[in-house]
Formats: sequence, structure tokens, C-alpha cells
Amino acid sequence: MNEFISFGILAFTSFFTLINPFGAMPIFMTMTTELTEDNRNRTAKKACFAAFITIFLFAFSGQLLFKFFGISVDSFRIVGGVIFFLMGMDMLQARLGKVKIKESEVKSYVNDISVTPLAIPMICGPGAITNAIVLMEDASSINMMLVLVFAIFLVIALTYIILLSSGKIMKFLGETGINVMMRLMGLIVMVIAVEFFFSGLKPIILSMVKAC
Repeated sequence: MNEFISFGILAFTSFFTLINPFGAMPIFMTMTTELTEDNRNRTAKKACFAAFITIFLFAFSGQLLFKFFGISVDSFRIVGGVIFFLMGMDMLQARLGKVKIKESEVKSYVNDISVTPLAIPMICGPGAITNAIVLMEDASSINMMLVLVFAIFLVIALTYIILLSSGKIMKFLGETGINVMMRLMGLIVMVIAVEFFFSGLKPIILSMVKAC
């Protein structure tokens, strides 16, 4: 029993730290500014559902998929870094919050941002995917696998609750406050993007140097 509890705590804390729902909230806020509360909630639900399914699939078949397509986690980090950097630049210029969405385009907009960039790579990034693969390898029994799946579900559920609270924060800040926060978070997102990019690029360069 102690083994299950310690494994569950490890899984929960590592996923919560890597997913960092509080870090995802500002981007969610800025990208859903023009949406109604119902559409914002639907976006959060779809993003969290897509993130859970992605982490779940990689936990059980991650290594096979990576080997089959010849994809490395480092390459995933580089792509994530590029996406984050472009997003951060838009946030820095307060462009994300000014996107006007027509009523007829709301559904497609929600579907687009729910999967990318909110679910992947914002919620389900390279760290969370790698963590799922590693912890699934450490799970020595079906019960431990179930503990891992429950920990993932719990973190995603908390992420969904935190994203839902962004609506209240938006009302509190107002339009001026949102623009200021968006510019500040844009800088932070761009820093995260640089860290992602170079953390993926460094191992690739080192392997190329060693090969030479």
C-alpha cells in the first residue's frame, strides 16, 4: 500500500509541476477574451480532454510511436519552443486579445485553439509526455498503472477548474488590466520558448559533435 501511495504522490506532483496549470491560465485568458462564458468553458473542457487523451496514449504507446515515426522528445521541445515564441510575440504586442471572432466562426475557433496550442503543447507538453512514458515504465503492476492514470486524471481535472476561474479574473482585471497582463505574460512565454528551444537543440548538437 505504501508503494502505491508514494508512486501516486510522485505521479501527481510531477505532472502538476510539468503541466503547470497556473502558467497555462494567462494564455487561455488572452485567447478566449472575445468568447462568451459558455464558449470559454467549452474551450477549457475540450483542451483538457484532448490533453488527457494525448498523455494517456503516450503513456501506453509513447516509445513505440516515437520509434515508429523517428521522433525524439528533443525535436518536440524545439517545435514547442517555436510555437510558444510566436505566441509570446503576439501577446507582447497585445494582438491575441484583439482578435474579433464572428458568431459563425466561434465553433471552429474553439476547436482550433482547444487542441493547439492549449492542449498541445501548453497543457500536454514534452515534459508531461516524457514523464508519462517514464512513469509507465516504472509501473510494475496493473494497480500501479491505474494509480498513474488516476493521478493524470486528477491533475487534468484541477487544470480544468483553474482554467474556468480565468473568467472571474478577466472580469476583475478589465480590458486595460488584461492588456497589461498579456504583455507581461508575453515576455514570460517568450522566455519559456527560448528554454524549450535550446533544451531540445542542445542534446541534438552534442550528439552531432560526438558523431563527428
